[in-house]
Amino acid sequence: MTGSNLYGALEYNQQKVDNSAGCVLATHRLSQPTDGNFSVAQTVADFHFLMPKNFRTEKPVIHISLNPDPKDTLTDGQLAEIADKYMERMGWGEQPYIVFKHSDIEREHIHIVSVQVGRDGKKIRDGKRNERSVAITEELEREYGLHPAKGQKRAEGWQLKAVDHTAGDLKRQIVSVVRPVLSMYRFQTLGEFRALLSLYNIGVEDVQGSRGGRSYRGLLYTALDGDGRKAEVTPLKSSMLGKSCGYDALEKLMERSGAKIAGDNSRDQTRHRVAEAFVGAPTGNELRERLRAHHIDLYIRRNEGGRITGATFIDHENRCVLNGSRLGKEYSANALQERFGAGLVSGTGLVGGADLHAVPDTPDTPQIRPVQRRTVVKNKKPKMRL
Repeated sequence: MTGSNLYGALEYNQQKVDNSAGCVLATHRLSQPTDGNFSVAQTVADFHFLMPKNFRTEKPVIHISLNPDPKDTLTDGQLAEIADKYMERMGWGEQPYIVFKHSDIEREHIHIVSVQVGRDGKKIRDGKRNERSVAITEELEREYGLHPAKGQKRAEGWQLKAVDHTAGDLKRQIVSVVRPVLSMYRFQTLGEFRALLSLYNIGVEDVQGSRGGRSYRGLLYTALDGDGRKAEVTPLKSSMLGKSCGYDALEKLMERSGAKIAGDNSRDQTRHRVAEAFVGAPTGNELRERLRAHHIDLYIRRNEGGRITGATFIDHENRCVLNGSRLGKEYSANALQERFGAGLVSGTGLVGGADLHAVPDTPDTPQIRPVQRRTVVKNKKPKMRL
């Protein structure tokens, strides 16, 4: 993911270290404290020293997550190597960055915090970023003998594209999102399904009525504009997309999803990551940035008076969509209204659809200053002193 809050990205990772659920694995072009105790404030100062004084990039910070399969066993040295090779092959090997290891969920994984600002103060170009990232992570899987991403999750991510109602062939655009989403995600209500589709500028409506003395029930799929409102195009009946996209199939899918969610620990995993994101989040924007670091989108609904009436968490890591009340009353619409009020914009706060890629937003790569040798920190779980 990208963002504007460097301190927040570093502090988020340091909380793992402070809670004995992580450690600093490596740094690149950043100073190494003699006592091994990193300081958020000092690390931020190091980044700023290596960046131009004036830059025009609104979101200069990049926060990357690389997630091996739970069955893969890697040493700290190997994880640091993978981070270095990933950054180098993506073209960012000369950027300053810091690598954290997290061990708070069922699999150990790494987070890399860096910046995407060139010497000219402009955002570093990132053409075909996700496609290149997919290829590189697959290379690294083969090199280290790792398990491929489950269900080809990475490839699915960048192939899902938000609908553009001005581009024509609306049926093809909507089908190319709705069918994969129905096969990949679990949700239990039409509202949760609607929240998921909104990431791709798609709306869905439940239509009921009677014809010739017989009742009917179906779905209408609509295209949304950039503001989440219905675009001025003809909606599509679900029958035009196929039986798998119709109401009966959806109802059965929601039933199966409820049973699966009740039978595994996916809800607990989502709740755990959401709880971490909420800790100390000062604003709605900061909360969303933290959630996206966990590959979670937050969809907000409001009434005409502006009050939050619904909150849905879309977890792309375990492909589970849950209304906030399912996770706990502290994540319900009322709780979010009391805590953030107008600070949480309606919808998902995304422009142009979601990025489900296993490695969030990232850049391309020139240089700012001469490269320093990377230092690997072994078997240390230092605490920051702020």
